[in-house]
Amino acid sequence: MASSTHTPPIPAIAPADLGFFSTLCSAGSLSAAARELGISTAAVSKHLTQMESRLGTALLNRTTRRMSLTQEGELYLAHARQILAAIGDLQELMSASGGTARGLLRVNATLGFGRTHIAPLISSFVRRHPKLQVQLQLSVNPPPLTDDAFDVCIRFGPPPDARVIARRIAPNRRLLCASPAYLAAHGTPRTPAELVRHDCIGIRQGEEAYGLWRLTSRRGRKVITEAVKTRGTLTTNDGEIAVNWALDGHGILMRAEWDIARYLKSGRLVQVLPEWETPDADIHAVYPQRMQGTARVRQFVEHLAQALGRPGTA
Repeated sequence: MASSTHTPPIPAIAPADLGFFSTLCSAGSLSAAARELGISTAAVSKHLTQMESRLGTALLNRTTRRMSLTQEGELYLAHARQILAAIGDLQELMSASGGTARGLLRVNATLGFGRTHIAPLISSFVRRHPKLQVQLQLSVNPPPLTDDAFDVCIRFGPPPDARVIARRIAPNRRLLCASPAYLAAHGTPRTPAELVRHDCIGIRQGEEAYGLWRLTSRRGRKVITEAVKTRGTLTTNDGEIAVNWALDGHGILMRAEWDIARYLKSGRLVQVLPEWETPDADIHAVYPQRMQGTARVRQFVEHLAQALGRPGTA
């Protein structure tokens, strides 16, 4: 009789396991997942044990107080979330004609702008779309444009990556400013070269060269650009703190017009070197090409554009 090789069975992965495991990991504990799923902690533990038995490997290291992913668990979770996101995108594409935003929308924005402008717009957006869930993450440094962790990222300046779609949602300029008290005590610079004799408030954000300010003057057809290496006693990675320091009279600041417009209008800050321009900082909503047809992304970006400025495409 001819011998035959035995092929081990492929571990069975039930579709329901994917959502269960994603919820479990997001909840952080068996009891928290039980509350979110509306079942008992024992039922959660049993479901997890059955999954691990079918797979033939442990997905979580768990104790009475905490749990952590095993290497296999990290792999399982990453693929589970990709599959769930793809299913959600497909469902939305199939129902796109109805125009209803639903599912999970993951948004990233910078700390100050996200807190002041994006968060309130998310609040008004979900009131109009009750079937939508939104996760907002604020960060000092924006994530890579190719990162699959977010559906929409709010960026300043033109995105450098052609593999994503960038929708210009609002015009924006960076301006130099200082308090009247600082200028009265230290004088007002008349040329970019004079900035080196002033205290300039530094902001360390993103990948921009720290402390290097590029200023451009247009005189007819002639364009003059000067790069000034500034110095100062105060540095931060938080734009709101930097603005407060400028208000307190600690130096000259370069900041987006969105953040200082009300202080310029009230006179608490005064524009410095107004005839010199700084690099564009228009506000863009950036999202992967695969998200272009989804109602939740399309309608959210349109909501931002209508609320913040003139709609346009980059």
